[in-house]
Formats: sequence, structure tokens, C-alpha cells
Amino acid sequence: MKDGKKVTLAIESSCDETAAAVMLDGREVLSSIISSQIDIHKLYGGVVPEIASRHHLENVNMVVDQALQEAGITFDDVDMIGVTYGPGLVGALLIGLATAKAYALASGKPLIGVHHIHGHICANYIEHRDLEPPFMALVISGGHTNIVEVTGYNECRVLGGTRDDAAGEAYDKVARVLGLGYPGGPLIDKLAKEGDPHAVEFKRVFLEKGSLDFSFSGIKTGVLNYINSEKQTGREINTADVAASFQAAVLDVIVAKTVSAAVDMNKDRIVMAGGVASNSRLREMMEKECCRHGIKLYYPSPILCTDNAAMIGCAAYYRYMAGHGDDLTMDAVPDLKLG
Repeated sequence: MKDGKKVTLAIESSCDETAAAVMLDGREVLSSIISSQIDIHKLYGGVVPEIASRHHLENVNMVVDQALQEAGITFDDVDMIGVTYGPGLVGALLIGLATAKAYALASGKPLIGVHHIHGHICANYIEHRDLEPPFMALVISGGHTNIVEVTGYNECRVLGGTRDDAAGEAYDKVARVLGLGYPGGPLIDKLAKEGDPHAVEFKRVFLEKGSLDFSFSGIKTGVLNYINSEKQTGREINTADVAASFQAAVLDVIVAKTVSAAVDMNKDRIVMAGGVASNSRLREMMEKECCRHGIKLYYPSPILCTDNAAMIGCAAYYRYMAGHGDDLTMDAVPDLKLG
């Protein structure tokens, strides 16, 4: 307890960021420390699970100590411990989970398991103090692309998801084909600003009528086929045009389906969450379409779009206040479902 408010120590290690944060009453950030492994995994063109786990093990205690120090508290001030237990890379999840369990066992503090996607949605509560459920959420990242109806702080229902590649995964794969490097999302977003989004008409995949699911494997294959075709004919490839055209095909579908879901279910607010939610073109397109339908759009700052522990602390607080808690038998669930 600090200043009459509940203190949450949160840990996040689902992929390639080792993160810890200290939160007051779920929405006020006292500290948020992120140890990123991006520069390490750049060498391999993507996240290597074994390497990620090793670096989590090396960094997690240091990150927690730094979060407590920056927050100006001791462990005695902590009221609860929140931790991501899925979905994610199982080895990476286990490092954070084992650390949180050890702290809970040694201190007797309550342990609160958090769904990673739920955490991403909760990042918006930190950024926007006036935001409350219900609303429609678009969670879009390297591992997930979901349209989620949020009906309460701890209640939600997945309306649609990807049937193959997540949007961020497709960005990474296309960036690799274009020789841009890793991570692909920010690189394509930047390059696309120099290109013509109508230069190459890649197919927009809407699936069957009424479906809120996504499929991005086809457009990834379409980009590869286009590049191979251009090379075979000896034509010069304008990578900026390809990047802009690819991005337009992906975002046209995402924006249309998300706004359609909100309109059909009478939701006047949409929140975006996840790493790809920081994409500048996605934000522009969503703002324009939401304005057209009288819908208010929310999204976090880029630092809260990436994997972080502040969002996990926020989610843990609301689970704790609703009477939820976990014991030391809680295990990592790499394919944990939402809702």
C-alpha cells in the first residue's frame, strides 16, 4: 500500500521483452522497466525461443529490482504480484512465472495470473483515465490479430481472429522478403510512406460474408509471387510501392472489419492494442473511419503498445479487485485462449 492505494508488482516475459512494473490502483505507473532483446534477435531475422528464455533468466531479477527502486518502494509495500501466464513462448513464460511464484511464496503476497492479450487491452486504461468498458477492441501484434468485445474489466468475448498468420507476423515475413530486416512492422510502416499504395493491387481477403476472422497468409504469398515474377522478367522492383501496397491490402481489411463489428453491435468506442497498434497508417485509417461513423477511437502511446509489464499490472489489479487469484500450481499456457 502506498498513499492509500494498492501496489501491484507486475512481470511480463511472454516473448522477447523482460519487463517489470510497479502500479498504483492499476492505472498509475510508478515504474516500468523493459529489457528488450530486439538487437539480439535481429541477427536471426526473428525471435529464437531458446535464446529469448536464456536472456529472460539473466535479466528478470535485475529488472524487478530496478522497477522497485525506481518506484521508490520496498517489497513490503507490494500488495499483489501480477504475471503473464499465457499465451506466448512456453520457455519465456516459465521464467517470469517462476520468478513471480518465488516472490509470492517468500512474501505471502497474492499471485494474479494475467492473459497477455487482456494485458494489451488494459494498456488503454493506463493511457486514458476516463476509459471504462464496454467497448470494441482490436488487438493486433506479431502473434495476435483479434476483434474483441469487452463488456467489463475482466469480461470479454473474441468475435474474430486470424486463421493463419497474425498481421504483425505477415509484416515481418514480407519485410524479410523485401530485404528490410527485423522487426518488419516499423520498417514497412516507414518505407510505405514513400510508396504508392495502388501500385500493386494485392487481393483483400474478407473470407465468407459476415466473418470477423482474418487471413494474411495469402497476401504474404502474393507479395512473394509478385517479387519472383518481376525478377524473372528483369523489371526493377520498387520496394516502397510494394510495401505501401501490401500495407494497404492488410489494413483495408482490418479497419473495415473492426469498424463494422462496432457498428453492428452498437459500440461507440473502439480501442486498439498490441505492437501493430502503433502503426501510423493504421491509426490514420482508423481515425478517419471511426469519425465517419461517430465512433471514438482510443490507442496507447507506442511504449504501451509494445510488450510491457505496466499493462499486466493494470489487468492484475482489476482481477484482484474482482476477487480473482491464483496459487502456486498455476502453469504457463502457451496457447491460452481469451474469454
